[in-house]
Parts: sequence; C-alpha cells; structure tokens
Amino acid sequence: MRVLVVGAGATGGYFGARLVAAGRDVTFLVRPARAARLAAHGLVVRSPLGDLHLPAPATVTADGIENPFDLVLLSCKAYDLEAAAAAVAPAVGSGTAVLPILNGMAHLDALDARFGPERVLGGSCAIAATLGPEGEIVQLSDLHALTFGERDGSRSERVGRIARTLEGAGFAARLSDRILLEMWEKWVFLAALACGTCLMRGAVGDIVAAPGGRALMLGLLDECRGVAAGEGYPPRERFFESSRGTLTAEDSAFTASMLRDIARGAPIEADHIVGDLIRRGRAAAPEQALPHLSLAYTHLKAYEHRRAREAA
Repeated sequence: MRVLVVGAGATGGYFGARLVAAGRDVTFLVRPARAARLAAHGLVVRSPLGDLHLPAPATVTADGIENPFDLVLLSCKAYDLEAAAAAVAPAVGSGTAVLPILNGMAHLDALDARFGPERVLGGSCAIAATLGPEGEIVQLSDLHALTFGERDGSRSERVGRIARTLEGAGFAARLSDRILLEMWEKWVFLAALACGTCLMRGAVGDIVAAPGGRALMLGLLDECRGVAAGEGYPPRERFFESSRGTLTAEDSAFTASMLRDIARGAPIEADHIVGDLIRRGRAAAPEQALPHLSLAYTHLKAYEHRRAREAA
C-alpha cells in the first residue's frame, strides 16, 4: 500500500516516521524548504519510546505528484485544510482512501465536498508532540494512538488493508466500528479542555483550585455533551465519567495544546473546535444559551483579532 503523509510536522511526521521505520511505502508531501531540510538532515524523532533517524525519507512537493496513492494521511491544522486539500488533490484517485486525523467534524464536510464522501474515512489520533528548534519531532509522552474506520461502521476490504498496513508499525493503531462516535467523544473532551484552560490561562489543577473553577470545567463538559447528544452522538457513560475526572483532577498540570499555541502567539483552531460546536448546538436547539462555550469562544476570537491587529 502506497501511503502519502501530508506534511512532516509533529503529528503526521511522527506516524509517518514510524511507518517508514517499519518498512512501509511512505512518501511525505512537503513544501520545498522542508523537502530540502529533510534531504540534508533526515527526519528525526526524539521519543521516550525510542529515537528515530530516517536519513533520506521519500518526499514530494505538490507539483511533483504524478500518480494517485492508496492512502492519504491528512493531519494538518484546520486553518490549513483548504490549502492542504488543494495540494493533495493530484494524489487522490478513484481508489484512494483519505484518512484525516483532525479534531472536530467540520473537516469531513470540506473533504466530502472536495473528494466525495466515499473516499473519506473517519479518523482520530492521540499524541503529544511538537517540533523542536532544528525541525526534529519531539514526542512529549508515550501516548501515540491512531484510530480509524469507515464512517458507516462497516468492515470494508480497504479498511482491512489499512489495518494490516498500520499494524506493527510502532504505535497503537485500531480499527473502529464506531469511529464517528469516537470522534465526537474526543471533540467533547478536547473542546471542554481547550475552553477551560485557554479562558483561565492555566492548567486543570490551577483552575479547580480557584473558586468556581471546578464548576466551570464541569459546565463546559456538560454543554459539549449536550451538543453531541443533540447531533445523535451522546458520549458513552464510561467516557464521560473519565472525562469528568480528568477535567477536575487536583494538582493536574494538564493543558490543551491550544493554550500552548496562544502562549507562543501562534494561530489557533477557535472556529473549528469551539465555534462549530456552538453553531451545531444552536442549529439543533436555538434556545440553547451555551454560556460557558460562548464566553470561551469570545475570548479565543478576541485573541485572534489582537494577533491579526498586531501583525498588520
């Protein structure tokens, strides 16, 4: 199976590097500057599970794609999705499966419109990684999981082939019969975490130690769960109770990556992670106030506005 990984950043680069190390046929779609750097220095992964150095990973730029791939692994940020979809279009043929591992759900609509829903799988990942100063991928914990599946829950021949390709590649790969539910569950948790830690500019433990902090985190989680339920994907009880525990854990240093992005003045996925959740919730039940989510969204959009103004 020929695999195209879109980008060689912290997430896609990590999973792609593990696949290459396991002997899979992987090419990285990168910009010219990244291609030159990889050619000169290779792709480096620093990991508590074992470092990797791929001296000369196969790369291609958007204008160099000549034939479709069997699998496209798409792991860009939501604000880069339009450009990434345009760049990868020549690699998507009639038999190509597109596996996005973005957060939220709006990207599925965009990819369906571009490539057709029959080509787009559901997917989710769990990893804490970042790019180091020399362009190396730094894995921050031993968490590295990739979940995927047909959106209708079927066990098709193509997801079977993908499962065999990902199996034994040095990370946890799992084929799911309920991938849309799992994507919604992750979105519920992530949105609550991002809203709380960004709004309060602190870790979970800092927030719950403050007056009203625990109620804030639980209020966010309840609003997110309500939106998911209104869309037909109520989170399972075990997942919800686990999320409650994580979001109210005393002395926890847990934060959302969105807060780390704000701290370094980077772009954020305010509309994709929070705005779209509010939009869906109000479309299903216009009377919903969603006060906690709305306040957090205002805060995130104010950050985006200030960032754009200061860059002008």
